[in-house]
Amino acid sequence: MIQSTLIYRDDGLPLCASVDDDATGLLSEQKKKIKMVVSRMTPQSATEATLESGNYEIHYIKPSTVIYFVICEKGYPRNLAFSYLQDVAQEFQHSYESESAKPNVRPYAFVSFDNFLQKTKKSYSDKKVQDNLDKLNQELVGVKQIMSKNIEDLLYRGDSLDKMSDLSASLKASSKKYKNSAQRINLELLISQYAPIALVALFFVFIIWWIFLRG
Repeated sequence: MIQSTLIYRDDGLPLCASVDDDATGLLSEQKKKIKMVVSRMTPQSATEATLESGNYEIHYIKPSTVIYFVICEKGYPRNLAFSYLQDVAQEFQHSYESESAKPNVRPYAFVSFDNFLQKTKKSYSDKKVQDNLDKLNQELVGVKQIMSKNIEDLLYRGDSLDKMSDLSASLKASSKKYKNSAQRINLELLISQYAPIALVALFFVFIIWWIFLRG
């Protein structure tokens, strides 16, 4: 289930955060980690990733200069989480793209956007809607290639989001290489399967041609 949504500018300025029920304080801890992640991002950092954090998964996308985060309970379908982020990003860009880029923007200046966040969160939490969206988004582009990393490794063990970006690029390159190899193997199988038949057919055509030519 979706727990919380945060929107940051890539210079670290928080633009909006959903209003959440956080009686246990666990979400606050995740939000602190997100703030640390934002502070470590560079232009070379992965533009989309999943960060594993205890009983939660933090997904983010960075389509431009704005970064969209969603905190979900572990086990919530990843494709739905990224579909949710795409919906949020599309609406925020449509409504506030020019304003959010201004240098004099105050922190959480777009708190009114929470109305859209709550409605969209409710849609993605509804079981019927969730099932329908899950079917529609099974083939969501890139989900299988989005890197997953334990957030503790990033924050406390020295790994970087830049490294994740390199790994993601490597994974995509390997995937493309595998696809090309698979296509070549399929072609070779087709040739080996039908070449004998083609040769036999050509042989009979030659025999028939030779007989009629002789006559």
